[in-house]
Amino acid sequence: MFKKILIANRGEIALRIIRTCKEMGVKTVAVYSTADKESLHVRFADEAVCIGPPPGNQSYLEIPKIIAAAEITDADAIHPGYGFLAENAKFSEICEKHEIKFIGPSADMINMMGDKATAKKTMRKASVPTIPGSKDIIETVKEGIKLSNEMGYPVILKATAGGGGKGMRIVRSEDEFQANWDSAKLESAAAFGNDGLYMEKFIENPRHIEIQIVGDQFGKACHLSERDCSVQRRHQKLTEETPSPFMTDELREKMGDAAVLAATSIKYEGVGTVEFLVDDKRSFYFMEMNTRIQVEHPITEEVINFDLIKEQIKVAAGIAISGDNYFPKRHAIECRINAEDPYNDFRPSPGKIITMHTPGGHGVRVDTHAYAGYTVPPHYDSMIAKLIVTARTREDAIKKMRRALDEFVIEGIKTTIPFHIQLMKDEKFVSGEYTTKFMETFKMI
Repeated sequence: MFKKILIANRGEIALRIIRTCKEMGVKTVAVYSTADKESLHVRFADEAVCIGPPPGNQSYLEIPKIIAAAEITDADAIHPGYGFLAENAKFSEICEKHEIKFIGPSADMINMMGDKATAKKTMRKASVPTIPGSKDIIETVKEGIKLSNEMGYPVILKATAGGGGKGMRIVRSEDEFQANWDSAKLESAAAFGNDGLYMEKFIENPRHIEIQIVGDQFGKACHLSERDCSVQRRHQKLTEETPSPFMTDELREKMGDAAVLAATSIKYEGVGTVEFLVDDKRSFYFMEMNTRIQVEHPITEEVINFDLIKEQIKVAAGIAISGDNYFPKRHAIECRINAEDPYNDFRPSPGKIITMHTPGGHGVRVDTHAYAGYTVPPHYDSMIAKLIVTARTREDAIKKMRRALDEFVIEGIKTTIPFHIQLMKDEKFVSGEYTTKFMETFKMI
């Protein structure tokens, strides 16, 4: 087992990793920008190293600074969390060259699966159903328009190094192509340091369902069932649940088998998520694979009683997995609490939290790095907490979430708590009859 792990991330995921490391008896190192000096992950790590000013490209994306921090603190492993460098093949490769274990897949695996255009080619070879689209990265606008006209509109441009909805644009006509191409490239370059784009046929009104997988260093992989992430705004997930109310036992088995096939076809090491779009006829298509821990991993942990971060660290240390597939025995829902104003087009709301009271009780979990007196910086993702509830049935989980949201008090900034309160009473959501188009007709009242 590792002696000391550096967490190359910030916020709630950094704190989440520190907690598991402490339980495993592993020392931790936090890295932080000057904007995060007062963050809880800095306070609770065994050591902390400042790596630069607030902008991510001068701190959390600065590979030389992170490697230097690992070397001066004698860390023998680096956990990248999610976002930032978590799916950066170059970072994984540099860690290996410096004899520091990257807790995640190898550079080759990230290139095969973390890069979305290459992942589609890999999945076609493994006979996993894929969405029609470009075979490789699109080099020019002319090439993109030609392929769009062949496939038929609408199409969707996607950042090949992307995630979290960054660098994604829906194009509904040839006249819209150039403007969407330019903005997607700019956003991709800023978010990931890579402006490569690929394109797919845009499937109207799908469900977004993902399968959690784990693979070890011995070529073995298993799945931990599904999460439904269909409630999204501009491709950013707002709430997730497991099991999906849209799933059947037959579909769960088929999608689980496809996800395991995707992992074993490249001898995948680590935790990862195979994401699918599912149409109204329950036909499913591989969309992408996230070669990292997901924001929404706690709902899977809660329904199968499994510490995914611990499993991730054990796999990186060379410990074999059981190879058994897991299925949810209860129902869990996660609401992402963002520093945004849902009454003002979800405009970011950074600033100082004056009052904060988190809910509790049986089956209620809050993952957060925020507290009363904490200042939410404007430089990063706006998520400040995740509220997770677990119950025997979906109906009970929704009731529990309503109660927990009523108890959740954050004053001083605007948050998405009012949105989630309204969502948990919405007829379409309560019935389970929602798709990725849900937010297009949802209105705050």
